[in-house]
Amino acid sequence: MAQTTNDIKNGSVLNLDGQLWTVMKFQHVKPGKGPAFVRTTIKNVLSGKIVDKTFNAGMKVDFETVDNRNLQYSYEDGDNFVFMDMETYDQIYVPKTLVGDKAKFLLEGTDCVVSFHDGTPLNVDLPGNVVLTVTHTEPGLQGNRSSAGTKPATVETGAEIQVPLFINEGDRVKINTEDGSYTGREN
Repeated sequence: MAQTTNDIKNGSVLNLDGQLWTVMKFQHVKPGKGPAFVRTTIKNVLSGKIVDKTFNAGMKVDFETVDNRNLQYSYEDGDNFVFMDMETYDQIYVPKTLVGDKAKFLLEGTDCVVSFHDGTPLNVDLPGNVVLTVTHTEPGLQGNRSSAGTKPATVETGAEIQVPLFINEGDRVKINTEDGSYTGREN
């Protein structure tokens, strides 16, 4: 549906030249001289590319409706990840390419937000942090209790992360899904 740039808000999805873009930030600017404009930071829904774009105020743009659904990850099937809608118990197949590198933090039963447009999955958002068990790491040294250094550790999904020296096999650690960094131990 066509609306104007005055209707842009964070999270709006725009159709620009046949591609879908999500508005991450926007700012209406009224300079002392000249016409008003809208400065935005937008992210391509499919590729994840982020660009800054400026629109003239009042310019017509095409807004798209995107349906965000809470789904639970079930299992991997060939080139797809299978998610379950916990309300209808429908199984939904999502191409692995939509999850990308975050797949290394995807564990059975993880609740994710999947964005759909016209029934086609566009994007998968994992929770900000996940808790995983360390399956392999070198033994920690006695007395290493601060952030004196890090060592590699493998977690139950197979991902390798850097953890403090005091972390041992079997410990449950919190991991940031955006950058794969260690954020703490689960008590």
